[in-house]
Amino acid sequence: MANMMGRVEQVVVSLLDNGSRLQGPAVAKYVERVRRAHPDESPQQIVERMERMFLTAVTGSGGAVGAAAAVPGIGTMGSIAAVGAESVFFLEACALLTLAVASVHGISVQQHEQRRALVLAVALGTSGMEIVEKAVGVTTKNWGSLITNRIPAPTMAGMNQSLLRKFVTKYAARRSALVLGKLVPAGIGAAIGGAGNRAIGKGVINNARDAFGPAPAGWQLQLTT
Repeated sequence: MANMMGRVEQVVVSLLDNGSRLQGPAVAKYVERVRRAHPDESPQQIVERMERMFLTAVTGSGGAVGAAAAVPGIGTMGSIAAVGAESVFFLEACALLTLAVASVHGISVQQHEQRRALVLAVALGTSGMEIVEKAVGVTTKNWGSLITNRIPAPTMAGMNQSLLRKFVTKYAARRSALVLGKLVPAGIGAAIGGAGNRAIGKGVINNARDAFGPAPAGWQLQLTT
């Protein structure tokens, strides 16, 4: 169990620190691409659109992996490998949504430690908020911007360690149940996988709304032609 938790921690840290699609400029370009496709939409409408895209993606990936167990020739080990890849996708999708919503709010997350803290805190929801507020000594309703303020390096490091441990424990418990469900054959696993991912995905969306509050009334930066 300890080895598994250690591997999950390594995957999470590697993803949040090195994922090219999660770097500041890449996230900004993603938001810009959605805005260009829907130039008349407000910041709130763009956030809601990204939420729907996120939910569709993670629901579809969960169902696809669950369906793999029903395909003749794909054994249990093959299904477990597919679940592992899908879990990484789910984590990356959660991170991209969190950072994209932050970008709409005018919060640019450039530093690895800040990005790690923000994504983990949003994924955890209330328990993540409590860890952040305890570390910085400030209580606020919409706490997403707290993480990008000037936080001393030792405080940030300790906060991230607490967030990571909490996230891995909570994530492993919730995802392990989904893994077992996705391995059920005859198409049942597809339904469990899709519904399970959708439920967790909705939780991430609600956490992000709590972290950042309502989107700005207007865009700080207009699209260039």
